[in-house]
Amino acid sequence: MFAPALRLSALGLALGLLLPAARADDKPADKAVDLTVGDPAPVFETVDDQGKGWKARDHYGKKWVVLYFYPGDFTPGCTAQANAFRDAMNKLTDQGVEVVGVSGDSVQTHERFKKAQKLNFTLLSDEEGVLAKQFGVPAAKGAEFKAKDADGNPIEIKRATTLSRWTFVIGKDGKVAYKNTKVNPAADAKAISEFVGKELEKK
Repeated sequence: MFAPALRLSALGLALGLLLPAARADDKPADKAVDLTVGDPAPVFETVDDQGKGWKARDHYGKKWVVLYFYPGDFTPGCTAQANAFRDAMNKLTDQGVEVVGVSGDSVQTHERFKKAQKLNFTLLSDEEGVLAKQFGVPAAKGAEFKAKDADGNPIEIKRATTLSRWTFVIGKDGKVAYKNTKVNPAADAKAISEFVGKELEKK
């Protein structure tokens, strides 16, 4: 008559021994990155719009590096933002600024977008949102849509992930000098130029 009780007791003991081990093996959830001005900028490696490797360490410390994350190529707001940087490039270059755009689009889509808009700066591909995560930039699901290439031919775009529109400026010391999480696409280039101009006046 005591056998069932003994079996239950043994089972409880076994579970008690197993559960702590299972909890110990669980990996803690990754904490969201929250970069602030003055923090060291993440050092990373990815690929550009030509499929070539792009290493942050080769660019940090030489110029003011504008790293702007945007939702996707060929969309209205992102096109306006890219064109604003394109049109302001002479002034930005004179200020010692390098502009780099980042989205979840593929290298091929970046290449098409850059050609269609005649962009004069680098675009980086972050299809899995790895770079965005390092900078704490929120990412959502990708999308599929239709657009036209530089020759006006219809193309279908498939984006793996959609990043939020955030802009960072990395100072020559390799630290975050500027962070904007509420970017006005068409006015972003002007805002960056004004910021860098004021910083240069301090020196």
